[in-house]
Amino acid sequence: MDWIPVVLALGVLGVVGLIFGILLEVADKKLAVEVDPRISKVGEALGGANCGACGYAGCAALAEAIVSGEAKPNACPAANMAAISEALGITVEEGEKMVARVICQGHNGVAKERYKYDGYTSCATAASMAGGPKECAYACIGLGDCMRVCSFGAISMNNGIASIDPNVCVACGNCEKACPRSAIRIIPAETKVLVLCRNKDIGRVARAACMKACIGCGRCVKECKYGAIAVEDGYARIDPEKCTRCGACAKVCPCGCIIDYSVTAEDKAE
Repeated sequence: MDWIPVVLALGVLGVVGLIFGILLEVADKKLAVEVDPRISKVGEALGGANCGACGYAGCAALAEAIVSGEAKPNACPAANMAAISEALGITVEEGEKMVARVICQGHNGVAKERYKYDGYTSCATAASMAGGPKECAYACIGLGDCMRVCSFGAISMNNGIASIDPNVCVACGNCEKACPRSAIRIIPAETKVLVLCRNKDIGRVARAACMKACIGCGRCVKECKYGAIAVEDGYARIDPEKCTRCGACAKVCPCGCIIDYSVTAEDKAE
């Protein structure tokens, strides 16, 4: 009967396992931390990209912070505010719609090249090599660092520079942080008339580097009836508080560096 001790041992182990299982089940119920059901509802209403633009590790962390009151309900630029309002039982106001814009028109053939870059596909790397491949030190390098950090698929490369779809962009700001030239800015979506150049060099030098560079001629300043434009640091700047978006400045710019997005195909779908 050598098998009897084995059976007894297995029986004892089974009973012990059953007891431990019951104890663990009881402990799980006793020690369980109740999860606020609003957290999952808020989480579902967030962008879902875990982009980190809100300052939290991901959407789940932000959802907890919103429900606890640590973060503002509108902290996520891609969130469904109506759904968050319903989940929290309060009215959550949407902030001003923002959008990322590329402040450059230095496409291939427009911006002059200093040299042919054939290295690692990275704007940051290219910018560190002999001043970068484009003569304009303020130009978009166009190697896609911004595109790679965009969690929403709003950015593509277009003939040597980045192109941002304003209808997809949620203004998370990751592209702005990734650009080594600071050629991307987060601005109010209502800002339709923009000077797409930041070249601070004198007109002759700026023009030699890019055919669409602002030369600081002042024609836009004279044309603006509202005193919204001034030439500072070598290029024109538009005061959005004074600008009426009439587009008159864009029509007289000799270099085509002022764009009225309200009449461009890019924004017609907005």
